Amino acid sequence: MKLPQRIYHLAEAANWPSIRRNGLLSTTVLLDRAGLRGERRNRLECCQRLEHTELPTGVYLRDQKPLPAAALRKCLVGMTPFEWYALINSKVFFWLDVDRLNRQRDACEPRPQVVLEVDAMRLVAHHSDRIALSRINTGNARRRPATRGRSTFVPYRTWAESGWISEGGRLGLPAKRPNHPPVELTVAEGVTDIVRFVVGVHHLGPGEQFSHEMPSWRVGTL
Repeated sequence: MKLPQRIYHLAEAANWPSIRRNGLLSTTVLLDRAGLRGERRNRLECCQRLEHTELPTGVYLRDQKPLPAAALRKCLVGMTPFEWYALINSKVFFWLDVDRLNRQRDACEPRPQVVLEVDAMRLVAHHSDRIALSRINTGNARRRPATRGRSTFVPYRTWAESGWISEGGRLGLPAKRPNHPPVELTVAEGVTDIVRFVVGVHHLGPGEQFSHEMPSWRVGTL
């Protein structure tokens, strides 16, 4: 089992200075750094975020409108919606497919975005112990949501050796063919040294989508 050469992270353009300075950090780590505690933190970390939210540090958290709790209750195995929100907020996410990235970009309109184009194998070489893969879009539970639980995130080494077998067995799902492509690559907590693995940064203005033909910049030139 192999990953594509390039994977992609879509970030708010307003967050790019923080990413360059501190790395790509999960919501949980960003909340720690913002010093948030109590009820406000619980609403942002363990409940559905309905609004685009600015933290005291100036970093923005996206809404989670495609993840209503009522829909999650119908598709989660062995977890509550609140546990699911906390789980996904503890990770950073990369797309393996440009079409999916652009669908997320559409959902962020009209706010400017940046696409980080990342060398997948270099990232894996340095952070494989915290990398997991998913065969579904874990941030969407609308329409006919796929069954999901903690085992949806298959550790990289497990996936490389046996594909999706562990996920199917633990969630009671039909066996997926070993070469079924992953949808997401995740890293627990974040990647503080993400700039080491970024091979291009693409700025997207309102109405723009990502393509490989558009100009890109090296991190050191921005």
